[in-house]
Amino acid sequence: MAATAVPTGSTASRPGFLRWAMGSLYLQVVVAIVLGVAVGAIWPATGAALQPLGEGFIKLVKMIIAPVIFLTVVTGIGNARGAGTLGRVVGKTFAYFLTFSTLALIIGLVVANVVQPGAGMHIDPATLDSGAIAEYHTKAEAASVTKFLLDIIPTTALSALTEGSILQALFVAVLFGIALMGAGEAGARITRALESLAEVVFRLVGILMRAAPIGAFGAMAFTIGKYGVSALIDLAALVATFYITSIVFVVVLGLVARYNGFSIFRLIAYLKEELLLVLGTSSSEAALPRLLQKMETAGCPKAIVGLVVPTGYSFNLDGTNIYMTLAALFIAQATGVDLSIGQQIALLAVAMISSKGAAGVTGAGFITLAATLSIVPSIPLAGMALILGIDRFMSECRALTNFTGNAVATIVISRWEGQLDRGALDAALHGAPRPLTGTPAFALAPPAGVQLDEADED
Repeated sequence: MAATAVPTGSTASRPGFLRWAMGSLYLQVVVAIVLGVAVGAIWPATGAALQPLGEGFIKLVKMIIAPVIFLTVVTGIGNARGAGTLGRVVGKTFAYFLTFSTLALIIGLVVANVVQPGAGMHIDPATLDSGAIAEYHTKAEAASVTKFLLDIIPTTALSALTEGSILQALFVAVLFGIALMGAGEAGARITRALESLAEVVFRLVGILMRAAPIGAFGAMAFTIGKYGVSALIDLAALVATFYITSIVFVVVLGLVARYNGFSIFRLIAYLKEELLLVLGTSSSEAALPRLLQKMETAGCPKAIVGLVVPTGYSFNLDGTNIYMTLAALFIAQATGVDLSIGQQIALLAVAMISSKGAAGVTGAGFITLAATLSIVPSIPLAGMALILGIDRFMSECRALTNFTGNAVATIVISRWEGQLDRGALDAALHGAPRPLTGTPAFALAPPAGVQLDEADED
């Protein structure tokens, strides 16, 4: 039989490339971001009018976040053998968060003192438009540690799943999971039913993610159209300093990753689709459901993923912490306020408290900065008007750094617990993720975790 000639060259590979391009969320989001920048730059009014596309997508994702957190946490904890191990994981998680949140604040403080991006501007606070930041100041005044803690407790158990609060959903899920853990066979039956429901919910997540390119396009077009490239150029020193500082912090996370046996670069490549989604929407919440999926696929136990990731969205905001001290010192330098070492340490302490609860919502970092400056009278609050126009550009970097920090934290804490599936992690980071094959959560019988087929990996 004569051999059939096989076409060579680019023509042969074109159908395969087109199939990949049509199914690749990564490529679709890249194209959407580029188009969004072009539309915002060329037709600013049109770009600004596209804001509902980005907001609509974020609302779609927020709609599903509470059920995803609830099911992930409950099914993970519900299978555990005892609450003692759970308490140990919570303790390690908060120790990690406190350490790296403090480190991020210190790095921002040091860089601001060394680079001094606001030095030489000689801005008179009296000439600034304080009305532009009045809304943020009002929201900041309403915030307090007591209110933050009380707001964790929902009005009802069901309202935790309907009001959009990550911490309320997590709080109810932990309590419900602990109750299931001690309910014997009845609890086991409910847990199995919830695991089946989780599969359906995560498939719904996959459906919603198909709208990600539209959301990224609209959000990026709005950002460029509304604020313009000129706003970025005017305060380029601060923006560049913040981005470089965030990169330095990611390098620090890379050293932590290397010490724990994995590569930060491979992790970033593994999460490239989610990171692009965060970049396009300026919100780390937009990629939260996918992060939960991917961390479990990368060998982290469901119970640890369910605890570390949602909690990290309020307590492990590395990018926000860098921004807090860097922006505060920039305003002080620009307005000619000379802060002593003691005042800077006080600023750091206040920022450590006020940054908690600034979950991955666009603009939350700016509100948190207002709360910090309201407590530190040395720095004029009106100075925030200086960075109002570029905050959106820095919001993207904050969200990316926060997202990366929580991914690293999940793997590190899983390793500390001795529950990290090294084979699954290596496979995922080398581009061949495989379903979990029985990685235990807290040394328990393997739960029926969410398994992604090839079509869902996009």
